[in-house]
Amino acid sequence: MPITRSRRGRTRGALIVSGLAAGALVLTACTAAPPTPTAAPEFELTSQTTAPSGDIDSFTWASYAEPYSLDYAHAFDYADNQVLSNVCESLLRLNPDYSLSPALAESFSNPTPTTWVYEIRDGVTFHDGSPLTAADVVASMQRHLDPAVGSFWYSVYQNVTSIEQTGDREVTVTTAIPDSQFNQGMGGAAGVVESAATLAEKGADYGNSTGLVNCTGPFELTEWKSGESITLTRYDDYWDDSLRAKSGEVRFVFLGDPTARVNAMKSGDVDGSWMLPVDGIPQLQATKGEVSFGLTTAVNDLVISNLDGPLGDVRVRRALLMALDREGILQAGAKGYGEVWNALTTDSVWGGASDETRDAAFDDLEEYPHDVEAAKKLVEEAGATGQKIVFATAPITNEFNVVSQATVAAAQSIGLEAEIKTVTPSAYTALFSDPSAREGVDLYLTTWYLSSPDPLEMYAVLRTGEFSNYGGWSDPDFDAIANEAVGTEDPDARAELSSRLQHIANQELPWLPLYTTPMTAYQGERITGVAPSIAFLYFPWAATIGAR
Repeated sequence: MPITRSRRGRTRGALIVSGLAAGALVLTACTAAPPTPTAAPEFELTSQTTAPSGDIDSFTWASYAEPYSLDYAHAFDYADNQVLSNVCESLLRLNPDYSLSPALAESFSNPTPTTWVYEIRDGVTFHDGSPLTAADVVASMQRHLDPAVGSFWYSVYQNVTSIEQTGDREVTVTTAIPDSQFNQGMGGAAGVVESAATLAEKGADYGNSTGLVNCTGPFELTEWKSGESITLTRYDDYWDDSLRAKSGEVRFVFLGDPTARVNAMKSGDVDGSWMLPVDGIPQLQATKGEVSFGLTTAVNDLVISNLDGPLGDVRVRRALLMALDREGILQAGAKGYGEVWNALTTDSVWGGASDETRDAAFDDLEEYPHDVEAAKKLVEEAGATGQKIVFATAPITNEFNVVSQATVAAAQSIGLEAEIKTVTPSAYTALFSDPSAREGVDLYLTTWYLSSPDPLEMYAVLRTGEFSNYGGWSDPDFDAIANEAVGTEDPDARAELSSRLQHIANQELPWLPLYTTPMTAYQGERITGVAPSIAFLYFPWAATIGAR
């Protein structure tokens, strides 16, 4: 049964992502409300599927989209990182349970508050057979500081003043201020190491379908047919025996249409996929394969991208969240998989906190129950009745359509004017990187996942002036607490500060939290072994898949 209220103030909800193309257009939404909620489907979270019986020659995996880039500095989305995680490795490894462990750095230390020292693992080779050196680490990390590269992961490096080789196999990173978040980021794309020689040789072609990549992971990137597929081949000289690839080859095929993706899995043309279209889950559960639900760090939020309009008044933001029938939205768009959520983080990233601190982070959060009349009064108090908001969306999944229609209907129900602006998926992606793309847009949907096991990753991006603070929200008290947290090395003490940030965000609503969803995966009757976790974006998940 769906949970309507709880100590943590959450109910069920979900969102899955896929890709389709469409032309840009602007239209006014209808005011149809989501249907009355029905009983949510039952599902259990799984940390690990059945171990393989042995190796397998190859398997095929469906991706909802072609990667934008396999340059680790520009790999910032699901389609990119689900491939790259099997090919390139970071200094630390982000495991399926969202813990960090040594990887290309066999150890690290924090000898002073502003230095991180990494001892680089010996005996590791790149896919061209050349040995991993400390110089490769320095070259790979320095790219994030190069404006010409334009790294999407610069925020991890924003406090870095130098990256130097300080020993035969030692690299020292110096920061201007104590920065607890830097080392946390070394388990994701920000910590990836590439061959310095390859970076120099490939230049602007590095990471594209022509230049490819040359990393150290259990699979080698051997072919990229633009618009069609990517092929990975097992790297037999991989250094970590515990993650030696069980499949000789993995072929990713790009299937943007959700129905086509489900049909390919049902027919056996494709062996598996992440992030299943929710309409297809019952169909896939009826096959001889396996549907799994696993850990997520993602929350589906409405990003407030314009605070100069009516949403600049917190009363209007609260009113809009109260006017949204989030339970109805999840039933209409996500078939009830997941939970409606009132925070911008999930429990899974609070592993460094004590139980008491973690509970406090979610206790007493405002739940914003569905109450149109109370919401309408808030809009009237703010003097915003009749003012207009624009919701940007794209034809990506049915959920995008449901959320856009429901949001505009909710806005209209409380006295605001509202319009949907539909753009292409590529133009939608630009909302997250190009301020000019956000002009004339008041809010839009995101599935925001965290790349490190620390809730501060979420709240640090909402500080004044941060790149991902898309609406330019500013709160001096919030900034002061966040800056203190960045400089706090003790995990529980830092989590206590993050808890305060979570409560401020819950009150001020720089983004409007909607719901969270379990990560979903399908393995056909030929394969097994995956750990169903959003860590697939950074952990070499395909290496564990073998014959059923």
